[in-house]
Amino acid sequence: MTGVDTQIERRWEQFHTWGPYGLLFIGLVPALATADPHAGAGKWYTAWALLGAAVVLQLWWHSTRPQGPDRRRTPSRAGTAYYAVRWALAFALTWLNPFFAFYAATGYMDADETIPGSRWQRLGLFASAVTVAGAQAGGMPFHGAVQWLVFLALLAANSGLQMVVAHLTEQETRRAHERTETITELERTNAALQQALDENAALHAQLLVQAREAGVADERRRLAAEIHDTIAQGLTGIIAQLQVVANTPDEKAAREHVGRAVELARHSLGEARRSVHNLAPAALDNDGLPQALKKTVFAWGERTGVRADFTVTGTAEQLHGEVAATLLRIVQEALSNAARHARATRVGVTLSFMGDEVVLDIRDDGTGFDPAAVPARTASGGFGLDGMRARAERIAGSLTVESEPGHGTALSARVPLVRHDP
Repeated sequence: MTGVDTQIERRWEQFHTWGPYGLLFIGLVPALATADPHAGAGKWYTAWALLGAAVVLQLWWHSTRPQGPDRRRTPSRAGTAYYAVRWALAFALTWLNPFFAFYAATGYMDADETIPGSRWQRLGLFASAVTVAGAQAGGMPFHGAVQWLVFLALLAANSGLQMVVAHLTEQETRRAHERTETITELERTNAALQQALDENAALHAQLLVQAREAGVADERRRLAAEIHDTIAQGLTGIIAQLQVVANTPDEKAAREHVGRAVELARHSLGEARRSVHNLAPAALDNDGLPQALKKTVFAWGERTGVRADFTVTGTAEQLHGEVAATLLRIVQEALSNAARHARATRVGVTLSFMGDEVVLDIRDDGTGFDPAAVPARTASGGFGLDGMRARAERIAGSLTVESEPGHGTALSARVPLVRHDP
């Protein structure tokens, strides 16, 4: 409730408290001024007794007002009894002098505050209208048919007007109650919404922490894969070249293999330095993915002595750096596995641009294996199929493997075609 509403409620409370006293006094002054000085003592005594009773009734009713912040009355049996006694006193006073109808008009003000039930409230308003209409018709008792007709017409006017006012007041009270309930519901909804917002903020913060932790873990896995695909493979190639040197008596062939080992060492060193900066494959520094794959496949074939072919289908496009790096690393890992395990005589790599996706196929005619029997990666083992599959899934792609012992292996990586940002 606003400050203005509180002030209005206080004014209404004062009006209902002191209004009956004021109206009784307003009726008393002209009643005394117009009183018949020759009236009998009994009439005067009766009038003063009724006035005293009216004052005592108002003092009693005032003393029963509820205490506390909300001093508004609610309809009750005590309120009905007060209304009935007050009406009887007002009717008797108005019978003695029509000016006391001012006091009878008090019934118009608080029927809804004292009498429970709209039907009984209307009955109370009608009773007050009878007293007021009787005073307006010239005072009671009536003398002649004309005065009765005037009384009935005034009664109809007064009661009809009061019924309309009572109906409008009832509707306004109902609307005020509905507005209060709506405001209460809105406050409850706002409180629940604020609580939900607070919970969402806490959840958002928790999700950010989890996303950050997941990103760190994913970056660690990616870094491990990068090191495996660059430094580890380079060192493996160096060891292989040096083993050939150790086992060959031909000095010229030995120097050739030593040169290859030195070249691999330099290449691995460059990859290590480059990985520290951005972990992007050095092969993609100056070339697009098709050119980088072609050079990688050709260099691998020369180094291993295995026939290696590379083919591009579709219209080649400049790919996003992360997509290109992922596909290049998958090819490097697949070729490394083929050199170590497949004992293949021929390897084919095909890069296909197919509308909204890129497909990378790697096939060999090696010994093959049972995909369902591939052991889990160990601390000493490579990343293998799990690493390639994780790379593809990291960019919303997939990796499928088809192999059978004695019939070679076919890998197919499908990833979304994300173009390079200009």
